[in-house]
Amino acid sequence: MMARTAATLPTDNRPEAAAILNAMPHPVIMVDGGLRIEYVNDSAEQFFQASSAVLLGHALNDVVAFGSPVLALVSQVLEHGVSVNEYGVEIGTPKTGERAVDIQVTPLNEHPGHVLLILQVRTMAHKMDRQLTHRGAVRSVTGMAAILAHEIKNPLSGIRGAAQLLELTVSSEDHTLTRLICDETDRICKLVDRMEVFSDERPVPREPVNIHVVLGHVKRLAETGFARGVKFIEEYDPSLPAVLGDKDQLIQVFLNLVKNAAEAVDGSDGEIVMTTAYRPGVRLSMPGSRDRVSLPLEICIIDDGPGVPADLLPHLFDPFVTTKASGTGLGLALVAKIVGDHGGIVECESQPRRTIFRVLLPMHTGETASVTH
Repeated sequence: MMARTAATLPTDNRPEAAAILNAMPHPVIMVDGGLRIEYVNDSAEQFFQASSAVLLGHALNDVVAFGSPVLALVSQVLEHGVSVNEYGVEIGTPKTGERAVDIQVTPLNEHPGHVLLILQVRTMAHKMDRQLTHRGAVRSVTGMAAILAHEIKNPLSGIRGAAQLLELTVSSEDHTLTRLICDETDRICKLVDRMEVFSDERPVPREPVNIHVVLGHVKRLAETGFARGVKFIEEYDPSLPAVLGDKDQLIQVFLNLVKNAAEAVDGSDGEIVMTTAYRPGVRLSMPGSRDRVSLPLEICIIDDGPGVPADLLPHLFDPFVTTKASGTGLGLALVAKIVGDHGGIVECESQPRRTIFRVLLPMHTGETASVTH
């Protein structure tokens, strides 16, 4: 069987098998007995981030990590001639890093010594499961935020007022101490103000929003402020439909994400890539409802910084989790809350020199009704 070809189906009025395989959303790879790649579909090219011209003829162990369990599965099928299914297999590739997939390896009886690999990326399902957890974690601070606003801010006002009165009577040498009291109470008030956002249970006002207008505004703010010297690359799908949401809140989401990216990269030669794409078929089942929400609009903020520590990655959107020495750990929690209030999900994939914050949102369908939390 020639590379990048497939036999025609028996009936002339049916599409060619190659067209069917290329339409599949899952990577499909055929290898021979020497583990040389003889066929890849379009999804496999996207998965490995390499063209068929690069992949075909190379050994499978040239494109997956050394010692990958995939190689053992293929060898097992070649030896015994029986299909094997394996779930949650980690496939490491030079360009994409470790990715979890479900894999099916099947012998091709019509072509002895050849096997077919079908991969199903599990990342999206994990994103959705984790995102629901993030939402629960964010909501867990809602009651605490309301209590803090009432029980802490009022006493702080009294403390600050008392310090200002003392400043009128103490010696000039002690003014430093009264200033310290005022500054620290102001700092705590600002922290509580940020937490008050989590107790806001009002419906999100929603209207059609051009996400590229939002990203353009965020980019201008970044380039004139905290991200001077950082190189921005925009890779947008100009045909992307409108997002159903609140423009100001979406600006806050992507401003936080771009600010995080700018702080992660080297300011002198750092790079931030902003992408948009349409991903049909992504649907999320909401808890307590039979409805499935379509999330076809994908917006990514990608930086080339050192990456997020692996132990923090699963908890990155939880309140008070931060990688910064002076951070409060509320910025990404706020991002998760706002995106969740818009009916979307946000997730992070990270490895050295490539960290991706991916936001998936519903598109505008003609409705302008508000959505409750």
